[in-house]
Amino acid sequence: MLRLRIAALLTLSALACVAQNSPPKPFELKGDRFKPLKWEQMDPAQKKMISNLLSGERGGTGGPFNVTLRDPEMGDLAQNLGAYLRYHSSLPPKLNEFAILITGRYWTSQYEFFAHRPLAIKAGLSEAVVNQLAEGKRPAGMQPDEAIVYDFCNEMLTTKHVSDAKFKAVVDKFGERGAVDLTAVMGYYHFVSMMLNLDRYPLPEGAKPLLK
Repeated sequence: MLRLRIAALLTLSALACVAQNSPPKPFELKGDRFKPLKWEQMDPAQKKMISNLLSGERGGTGGPFNVTLRDPEMGDLAQNLGAYLRYHSSLPPKLNEFAILITGRYWTSQYEFFAHRPLAIKAGLSEAVVNQLAEGKRPAGMQPDEAIVYDFCNEMLTTKHVSDAKFKAVVDKFGERGAVDLTAVMGYYHFVSMMLNLDRYPLPEGAKPLLK
């Protein structure tokens, strides 16, 4: 029994070493002010963060992660929070993506809006609504649930508070957890947009900025 336990521990140790010596799958980081890091340049904490990203629900490294690698313990905690808010919110994916776009539009975060635009449309948000939001307008033709989310987010962003009426509309439709999840996803994508803007994170080659 003791030998089996020792063998198991040695196997886990070997797997950990392998994980440190090679990423779970190929990846490429991008950046502007922050030079994109290569696997062989990373310390153990940075390799752990990248491994978690590649093996997690995102499965990729596009976005603010080359920036947050500079503080990998914080970056790993942040990406875990982001994955939860993106994939496990109590809000429907369409509305969660709408809140992300509204936040990206507020920060004029070009990559954030570019990356989440197709996700929002695939989740059910109309292209017309997305395009009007990109233009800085209150979109016409929103569905009732979309209008509730837009009004809540816009009031929070522009006044730094939410009125009783906007709060009640969200709670009546999505519950108290919905109000918390909506605020939380906005907060996380403030963080993401700020990191992207700090880096001047590039759009893919040939892509045009969607926001003025």
